[in-house]
Amino acid sequence: MQDAAYCNSKKTDGLCEDMCGRLKKGSRAAISISRLRCALRDFDMKALLLLFICIPTIVFVIYVHGQKITYFMRPLWESPPKPFNIIPHYYNPNVSMETLCSLHGWTIRESPRRVFDAVLFSNELDMLEIRWRELSPYVSEFVLLESNSTFTGLVKPLYFANDRARFDFVESRLTYGTVGGRFVKGENPFVEESYQRVALDQLIKIAGITEDDLLIMSDVDEIPSGHTIDLLRWCNGVPDRLHLQLKNYLYSFEFHLDDKSWRASVHLYQSGKTRYAHYRQTDVLLADSGWHCSFCFRYISDFVFKMKAYSHVDRIRFAYYLNQHRIQEVICKGADLFDMLPEEYTFQEIIAKMGPIPSTFSAVHLPAFLLENRERYKYLLPGNCRRESG
Repeated sequence: MQDAAYCNSKKTDGLCEDMCGRLKKGSRAAISISRLRCALRDFDMKALLLLFICIPTIVFVIYVHGQKITYFMRPLWESPPKPFNIIPHYYNPNVSMETLCSLHGWTIRESPRRVFDAVLFSNELDMLEIRWRELSPYVSEFVLLESNSTFTGLVKPLYFANDRARFDFVESRLTYGTVGGRFVKGENPFVEESYQRVALDQLIKIAGITEDDLLIMSDVDEIPSGHTIDLLRWCNGVPDRLHLQLKNYLYSFEFHLDDKSWRASVHLYQSGKTRYAHYRQTDVLLADSGWHCSFCFRYISDFVFKMKAYSHVDRIRFAYYLNQHRIQEVICKGADLFDMLPEEYTFQEIIAKMGPIPSTFSAVHLPAFLLENRERYKYLLPGNCRRESG
């Protein structure tokens, strides 16, 4: 039989003319090529292309942009939270407090409540001073807790303790405490954050808070406006708990992201019931109540520190995110430090917010201390995106 079955002959090395083409005797290169042709004769070249080019490319794209893909598909796997019941906010410096209380459906008190402002502190010295200067006329006691550990378990200096003299204007009304970090390797950062917030809850009690005092719960960079706190301390009938809607800024007051910051809250303190927290605690939201300026730092090194220190450290997917030259470019563009898509719940909102944040040139109704010291805090005002290296 002189057909393909004879190709197994050792003498011809399995090569036959009708199967792999005619060969010149003694050509080893041709023999090798023909072997490959034989192996691939019945193999679909399109499948080969898919296997060795398309699939690795898809895997690489998912690895690099998987987070973006997940966030873009968020409307498919996560429903939006329940809407807030928003209280319209009335204010004008020429309107009496009695009238302002009445406009909100409340009544004026004979004397204002005491106000306690409690914060966890990391390294935001400038934002802390702007916050305390804004609230100082209305706050009875400032409460600050500092740890020698970041939420991610990194050792950090006690920045406030080392610069405490800068805040001597509140020293007589300051309850300051420290808490040692637990430094549990590999632990979820939110566990350490929760541990520190529980410690802050104890410090608030040490500060002497009592029933019906107002307690502000917010991060250092979530700054209630002074007139908002003044309104709440003077009015009877305010909700026991309410969140504050803050104007949301990124990097400085040049990049106004939206008005959706809501985690800051104010509580009428109830012994045994009120607990310090930073999540949604009520459906009531008071409109236009201050400012949230996230990643608003003077030095590039502070950006790097926070990126590695706060609970969302998992967003650092690539080491180059921490490159200082890149961070400076991102700031001036109003882009995202972690190259993420907007955290929204509808495709319409995601698409509307994609890309850099447009610059605003309005510096109207910002914290008074910031404007009074505009040269000192120039980096926080429109048109000044360049940062010091630190």
